[in-house]
Parts: sequence; C-alpha cells; structure tokens
Amino acid sequence: MTTTLAFVCVQNAGRSQMATAFAERERDRRDLEYDILTGGTHPADSVHEEVVDAMREVGIDLADRTPRAVTDEELARADAVATMGCSTLTLPDGVESHDWALDDPDGESPEEVAAIRDEIERRVTRLFDSLD
Repeated sequence: MTTTLAFVCVQNAGRSQMATAFAERERDRRDLEYDILTGGTHPADSVHEEVVDAMREVGIDLADRTPRAVTDEELARADAVATMGCSTLTLPDGVESHDWALDDPDGESPEEVAAIRDEIERRVTRLFDSLD
C-alpha cells in the first residue's frame, strides 16, 4: 500500500506548493513509493511570483504549477495531511494531521519568503523522518 502525503492551504499558491515540491524531492532522494498531493480550499489562479522566485533559488521550478482544489475524498485517502496554518479542514479519523502554522509568503520580501521556504524544507524533512 502506497503512503499518501497531502499539503494543503487555502489558495494552494505558496506554502503548500513549496512543501509539495520539497516532499517530491525528498521522496525521490529516499527512493520511496509515496504519493504526494497538494490542493487548496479556495485555490488562487497562479502560484505567487515571490514563491516561484524563492524556489528557483534552490533549484526547484514551480513556474508551471497551477493551484488546484483539494477534495474530501483525496484527504480521506491520505495517510498524513500537513496544513500551513490557514486551514479549517476537518479530517477523517485515521488521517495523521500536522498544522504547521507558517506565515503566508504572499507579498513578503524575498528574505522573508526565503525564511518561510527554509522552514518548510525543514518540516518536510522531519515529516519524512517520522514516517520512515
């Protein structure tokens, strides 16, 4: 059975996109069979430009990503869901929940977005360590 991780926030345009990209990279580094899911409760039209720029600095291109809605069915299939501190989700029993309470990078300075990015990377690594 494949492990499914979900990274969710309201717009799916910043924090959850960064977390998803780091999770995909971590999955590949560890050679794991994990499904990585991302979405938002009210998706934006595009990923925030400052997030695209910050991720480009660490060699990850988010320019082609599009925010999407997450469904209750997807969340019910997840083994663990990390919300970014902006969610009012009610998860079904058996789904491991992590609320990361991160600042929103939208409109922040490049330095602030980089700090949020780096904290997300640390949390993703810790999540993988806890599941490994």
